[in-house]
Amino acid sequence: MILTDTHTHLYSEEFSEDRNEMITRAINAGVSRFFIPSIDSTYTKKMFDLEKQYPENVFLMMGLHPCYVKPDTFEAELAHVEKELFSRKYYAVGEIGIDLYWDKSTLEIQKIAFKKQIQWAKQLGLGINIHCRDAFDEVFEVLESEYDENLFGIFHCFTGDLEQANRVTALGMKLGIGGVATFKNGKIDQFLNQIDLQHIVLETDSPYLAPVPYRGKRNESSYTVLVAQKLAEIYQLSIEEIAQKTTQNSKDIFGI
Repeated sequence: MILTDTHTHLYSEEFSEDRNEMITRAINAGVSRFFIPSIDSTYTKKMFDLEKQYPENVFLMMGLHPCYVKPDTFEAELAHVEKELFSRKYYAVGEIGIDLYWDKSTLEIQKIAFKKQIQWAKQLGLGINIHCRDAFDEVFEVLESEYDENLFGIFHCFTGDLEQANRVTALGMKLGIGGVATFKNGKIDQFLNQIDLQHIVLETDSPYLAPVPYRGKRNESSYTVLVAQKLAEIYQLSIEEIAQKTTQNSKDIFGI
């Protein structure tokens, strides 16, 4: 069984004490493919170090996270993203998007950064990995303005309703499903079986959003198994079938 964690921050400071042990735990649990989103330029070297240490398992994305789109630095940060994307191999542009939970004042420059990075992704034939928090309308506005046959990717950490899920898949996106599917108040477990499994990929977003029974604790990539078990229950399939299909879906997005 091969499971894929399509969104994990393995470079996080929260893993500084036991990073290698945590990655080994995941691999031993069957989670052998890790896709690493970028946040900003300060994490680039850490991402390269992980890739060098685990060349068969770690696959990098490049992008500017919306929470790091700041008036005085975003142009330089976008220049870094552009330079990286056009100078070496990445497997997606991400994580990019709009976050209005922390700071609404940067909405306009968040939109600029989101659009620009979508355009680079389309130019390079790469998928995008979308971060959306308290910003469904704003994210859809940008996606729909950029929509064409070259737009595809993953709507990371999807927490919307069925209507929004259908809107996401209509735009060529997969739904990134993680620990929220196991929460009692997560709600997405109530309608996921109405979404064809071809639109689903697994993720942890570790170290954040740990699934039950670890909710509130540090998340890690081995817990992808718990998300797969929850989906097996929702779709009434075996965990092996969930693993096979969601890993294939991830290959369709990342090309590997």
